[in-house]
Amino acid sequence: MSGIISSFPASCGAEVTGIDFTKPLNEGTTTKLNRAFLKYAVLVIRDQVLTPKQLVKAVSYFGSIFEQQNKRFCIPNCPDIHYISNQERYPDGTRYIPGAGFHTDHSNDYLPPKATVLLAIRLPDVGGDTQFVNMCAAYDGLEPKTKKRIAELRAVHIYQSTHSQRKLMDLSKDNPRYVPKSAVHPLVRVHPETGKKSLYINPIRIQRIIGMSEEEGIVLLSDLLGHATQNKYQYRHQWRFHDMVIWDNRCLLHKANGDYDHSQERFLYRVMLEGDKPV
Repeated sequence: MSGIISSFPASCGAEVTGIDFTKPLNEGTTTKLNRAFLKYAVLVIRDQVLTPKQLVKAVSYFGSIFEQQNKRFCIPNCPDIHYISNQERYPDGTRYIPGAGFHTDHSNDYLPPKATVLLAIRLPDVGGDTQFVNMCAAYDGLEPKTKKRIAELRAVHIYQSTHSQRKLMDLSKDNPRYVPKSAVHPLVRVHPETGKKSLYINPIRIQRIIGMSEEEGIVLLSDLLGHATQNKYQYRHQWRFHDMVIWDNRCLLHKANGDYDHSQERFLYRVMLEGDKPV
């Protein structure tokens, strides 16, 4: 069982069929999947009806699990998995839409996760797509003078930037993982496996750019984000039940769309994989 991999007509992404993660994968299939992950950055693996423990096993073919930063969303008896749900609310009663706004996961960590996996459990009838941005292609599309300007710049990432339009849920008070107060990462990072350069920005986490005033830094980040999120650099995923989607946080941005009937539940399992220091 090696699976069939078909690329999407977009800047990134491929569909994988013929894989059954309820059964062990052989070495050849595992190698094929990991190569495809590096090549396409987003893999949409169809028809995965998995228990939490089976999902943990499936994810292990791609790497070691990253301990998530907020305990409040853990699945009972399986803390490696968190849930994503539109039924959660902020303390003031307003609805929380997890994943809103373009970002890369947990860039405030010293060693941000290399990948995120979502498994679709319950979905609204229409809407709730996830958009992905190929940040290698976006970097390649920059003007040479912009590449030169940002080549050595580094940004300070915190749990939630004061400039972010999206409000995150507060960390659980009994959180088991140490969450750094800040981490410093380059605006241009080199992928540790492909060697490709990409933009590494996160409007939700970046507080400032070192060597710039906050105002100047935010203007630069806004310009870079506007460039990167052009349609030509994007893949927009329309979810199906039991889709298992894995993407590369080292070279992508993503966001969830809240454009659906919120009386219908959007519920997904989430797991992340350990990464390395951005350079």
